[in-house]
Parts: sequence; structure tokens; C-alpha cells
Amino acid sequence: MVILLHGLGEHSSRYAHLGKFLIENRFSLKSFDLRGHGKSEGKRGDTPSYDAFLKDIDVFIMSIPGLLSKPHFLYGHSLGAILAISYVLSRNPPLNGVICTGVALHNALETQRIKLALVKILGRVIPRLTIPSGLDPNALSRDPEIVNSYINDPLVHDHASLGFALGMVKEIATVWENAYRFPAPLLMMHGEKDMLAFPNSSSEFARFVKKNCTLKIWEEMYHEIHNEIGKEMVFDYLLEWLNIRTVISPSTETGNNF
Repeated sequence: MVILLHGLGEHSSRYAHLGKFLIENRFSLKSFDLRGHGKSEGKRGDTPSYDAFLKDIDVFIMSIPGLLSKPHFLYGHSLGAILAISYVLSRNPPLNGVICTGVALHNALETQRIKLALVKILGRVIPRLTIPSGLDPNALSRDPEIVNSYINDPLVHDHASLGFALGMVKEIATVWENAYRFPAPLLMMHGEKDMLAFPNSSSEFARFVKKNCTLKIWEEMYHEIHNEIGKEMVFDYLLEWLNIRTVISPSTETGNNF
């Protein structure tokens, strides 16, 4: 079983094709829309705290019947990858492994110094004020059909509150401070040409992980490697990694592999 956490501004239904692939290969995919996203409640792009996200993940995971009776993995993309790492660091759940794609530990906000300064100041004063996220749909994939589908998707939004952005900055700092103690087997995949969440997010984090970590950078690919030209190779690579870790106990894995 794979439990998936989606990215900023999108929703879980955009991963239906991944779910179909996994089902065809004897895995199931479970997911939900984060608060303030998709069909879930809440102001778009807003959360009272990042701890609220983690508690939502708690509730969702506990609602899955028979979870502990089968191998299960946590999969996060972009914002969802940050949340997946935070969740594992804070909860240390009994997982067979974690998959992170396009993790946004270094992202475009870092290069916008004025915007970042405003977030750090105003995020404390008027946290619920919403601003454009600045996400360029053309940076998601080289496939024009994916870009057009994203632009015309009524469940997609392009806003984030100042409190949300400030919370993300703080959460990223916490992740970096605790990266060395990440406990679970980890697959980190990233598009080489990702302009939204920079590839060094994955390569730098992989160096901190003391237990088994596999790093894969996909040449020429943009942010959504699961929606890219050549995504079939990504899916096959993911499946091989999953299959290996359904028969290997996480406690027996040592060292780094990247």
C-alpha cells in the first residue's frame, strides 16, 4: 500500500494514473486532499499550522483498515514530500519506506528576497492574507497536455496565505536541522530541470540520511516527474524500489546508495 501526499495548489485526483499503475502491479494507492486543497474544507492555500497538516495525516492513516498487516509506504510530492519527511521525523511510524519526489526544501521563494522578507514579517501580523503562489504551470512538465489540464482544472488554485508560506519556511528549517536522524528507507527522485523545487533539495538531503537512501535525478525532466514525458521509466523505477522493500525488513538496511 502507498499513502500519497500531494503538492501545493493541487489535489489527489491528479495522481489517478499513478494509482492505476500501482493497482496493476499489486499495490494500492490511498490519498486525500490536504486542508485548503481540492475537495477538502478550508480557505484555499491556508492552514492554521503545519502541525495541523501532520494531525490530518494521523487521522487519515488511522482510518485505513488493516494497514499494519501489509507492507506500506509514504509518498510525498513537493509540499507533500516536505510533509512526508516532517511526519516521519516527528512520528517515526512503522513504514517499509518513504518516497519523495520534487521535494521543495530549496525552492523558488529563496530567490525572491523581497517576497521572502515580507513573508517573514507579515506572516506573523496578517497570516491569513492570501497572495499568489507564483507557481508557473509551464514549469510542471514538458507535456503540453499536462500543463493545459492543470490550467483548466477547477480544483487547482494558485494562492497561499502568508501564514502558510511562513509556516513552510519554518518547517523546512526544522527538516534541515533534523535530517541526520531520518529513520526510514528513502527514495528521493527529482527532475534535473525542476525550476520550482530545486534538485539540490534532494541531493543535499540524501547526504544527511544515515540509513538506506536512493537518489535518482531524472535528466531533462521538470517538476512533476510522474507527469513528464518518459514517466513510464519513473514508474518502473519506483515499482522496482517498492518491490525490493516489500521483502526486505527496513531494520536490515544500512549505508547509503546514491
